[in-house]
Amino acid sequence: MLTEFIRYLSAERRYSPLTVRNYKHDVGQFLAWLDFDEARSDPRSITADQVREWIIHRTEEGKIGAASMNREIASIRTLFRWLLRTGAIEKDICRTIPSLKTSRRLPAFIPESRMTDIVSKCEEADGDFETARNSLVILMFYACGLRLAELVGIDRDDFSADRTFNSKTETGSYDYASLRVRGKGDKQRMVPILEFVREKILSYLDLIARQNICNSAEKALFLTHKGKRISRSVVYRTVQAELTRAGVQGKKSPHVLRHTFATHRLNGGADMREIQELLGHASLQATQVYTHNSIARLREIYAKAHPREKGGK
Repeated sequence: MLTEFIRYLSAERRYSPLTVRNYKHDVGQFLAWLDFDEARSDPRSITADQVREWIIHRTEEGKIGAASMNREIASIRTLFRWLLRTGAIEKDICRTIPSLKTSRRLPAFIPESRMTDIVSKCEEADGDFETARNSLVILMFYACGLRLAELVGIDRDDFSADRTFNSKTETGSYDYASLRVRGKGDKQRMVPILEFVREKILSYLDLIARQNICNSAEKALFLTHKGKRISRSVVYRTVQAELTRAGVQGKKSPHVLRHTFATHRLNGGADMREIQELLGHASLQATQVYTHNSIARLREIYAKAHPREKGGK
């Protein structure tokens, strides 16, 4: 059952390898806790009360938070929807299982003044292959709003140096270089590449060609010294190291740069729908969380500028 379910997620739903791995882990843990034997057990024997007991077990004994538990609940819900669809069960027991309440946290982001300094240093960065690659990684996350898996999955032919992406604004129409990005569910979107990022990409491509780093059939844009596609863990550590070196406080991750991209675009007056499209969000609701960052920023500015705040209480 689990093998067929995983095949369905990968082949029919076309989920990313990481998402499939998470589903397999979550469902596998649940079935193991039930002592479910695929050869002898019947999925119709599983009850909603057992799912609730599993949630209590994971949150109380496993000490996992509500957000992580909700991911596991979503995995189990998907399993039972698939079982119902295939006729293995007659009733979806997870329809009565609610998600846990979570506290709403604002996405962490880097202030514009600090990010301006980081971008300037990345633009000026020159020298060896690793320096050029790492600075480009930071620029791509911030300038394009990419997810970690999306950046790792970029191939060199996904980048078009020709100015083929047209963006129309109230002040005019602009042409940009473009990048084809493969997002969640293998959905593709086109992202504009600003001129300074375009120049950095071309410089990086010239460097790996001159140093004969990519001497195989590897198509990836971001490479290791051996010419292989860079791994997620290497990119994550690279971002942490670069942001630490730049003096960034708090959380330091690729997703923080993605949040920073969205927040700065919104603060700059970008349309919410435009940000949704650039981020590859399936719904506007996922994008609207960034409005809270903007409201928080406005409150801070207001408090600092208010006469009562200036003159003291």
